[in-house]
Amino acid sequence: MTDRIAAVYDDFGRRWAHGTSPLYEEWATGIATDAGILSLLDALPGALQQPNRIFAAARWAGSPLDGYAQWRKWLAANWDRVVEIAAARTTQTNEPARCATLLPQLAAISGPVALLEVGTAAGLCLLPDRYAYEYTSPRGIHRLGDAPVVLPCRIDDAAAVPARLPDVAWRCGIDLAPIDPADATAVDWLATLIWPGPDHDGRVARLRAAAAIAAADPPPVVRADLLDALPEVAASAPRDATLVIFHSAVLLYLDDDQRRRFVETVAAVRAAHGGDVVWLSNETRGTLPEIDAQLPDDIDTDHRFVQTIDGMPVALAGQHGATYETRPFRAR
Repeated sequence: MTDRIAAVYDDFGRRWAHGTSPLYEEWATGIATDAGILSLLDALPGALQQPNRIFAAARWAGSPLDGYAQWRKWLAANWDRVVEIAAARTTQTNEPARCATLLPQLAAISGPVALLEVGTAAGLCLLPDRYAYEYTSPRGIHRLGDAPVVLPCRIDDAAAVPARLPDVAWRCGIDLAPIDPADATAVDWLATLIWPGPDHDGRVARLRAAAAIAAADPPPVVRADLLDALPEVAASAPRDATLVIFHSAVLLYLDDDQRRRFVETVAAVRAAHGGDVVWLSNETRGTLPEIDAQLPDDIDTDHRFVQTIDGMPVALAGQHGATYETRPFRAR
């Protein structure tokens, strides 16, 4: 089992943290070759073994932001406290900037939309109409909206830049452990989940500003398992708006059987809803084999989600919303 855990940490460091969070890359690749820490991780339930959860729990407990050799000494000495925090909290990276990669698809839907997000955390991605955007394309900078939170995004095709904000008629989220955006401690935990490094400093400020917007008028969030609650929540959406079921980096926390159940549940909702339904997904490569089978062989998905509409890949979306690429799929 430690080989599997080592592979997870090595992949996290080399594929996801590389080039964006040097410290997390060092920590993750260090653990990947550290038999002592791997054996400690092996004794934990699978959900607690996640790199971002362990790293955030360590920082919450007062971990120094040192190189691996020094940090490892601290981690070993404070392991019980780190596990206690990891067991009490979950990985809920609620990145509002992901709205910049959702907006091109939402803006393309005519008429009002009903937004249903699974794995919504504090609901910050349920508010795409309450943010402003700054898209940098080959034709220059395109600004959209007027709000205190401005989400920057590099987009590879000026034609893909959204021309308007969506008309949101209804919104609701589903989450096992919803976060109250007015809870300062809960928002502090979300901020701790943001990786250290200069590429991420702006994310902390945006998170706190977006949480303030959400706290002023919070979207409804149902506390439930997404596999159980999705049909009932979807049934409450207005039929005169296009229902958009969406998620970002959620399915990777489900096992293969649960992922299959989710796909089948979305299909059942679409069949039963009686109105227009769009399934908008931002997930990592390797999550659903039927999606992977549609990808070009040479496509680079590091630091990117594969964005799909109704199961068809349409773009690569930066994992934290900073980039949006349609070029790999234009010739299809």
